[in-house]
Amino acid sequence: MIEELATVVNANDDVFDVVSEVKSSCSGCQQVDNCGSGQIAKAFPTKKLSLTLKSDLPINQGDTVVLGIPEGCIVESAWQVYLYPLFGLIVFSALGQYWVNNHMLSHELYAVLFSGIGGYLGFLLAKKKQKTVQRVGKLTPKILRVVHQKIPIVTL
Repeated sequence: MIEELATVVNANDDVFDVVSEVKSSCSGCQQVDNCGSGQIAKAFPTKKLSLTLKSDLPINQGDTVVLGIPEGCIVESAWQVYLYPLFGLIVFSALGQYWVNNHMLSHELYAVLFSGIGGYLGFLLAKKKQKTVQRVGKLTPKILRVVHQKIPIVTL
């Protein structure tokens, strides 16, 4: 389970608005002062992610909660999003090259175009898989538990 801390900014019955700071991965390294990525991370202000979630836990405004998403779901989604287009590109480019070699296509440019179509079809397949109701439900963060310390809420 991948976990993240968030602060409850609004509580209505079992519906809660939570805010979490998006952290840069470039803030904990010893070379942060000498690295270009670290300098860029310092230059931009921290971003906040706001979500509205449901929970049966006893939560009050100002509480810190732990949000979680199953790690397997994230890995599976990443696999689909990255590899489906790549597989489509490779399979269609091999098929296009086969057709060029057997003189079914008159020019190599058609094989390149065909491989692009394969990559795009892989992208569309991944997009369709990610938009299913099951997938969206699995990737929605859940409130796992309440951390019993209050963090002051700063409104901008």
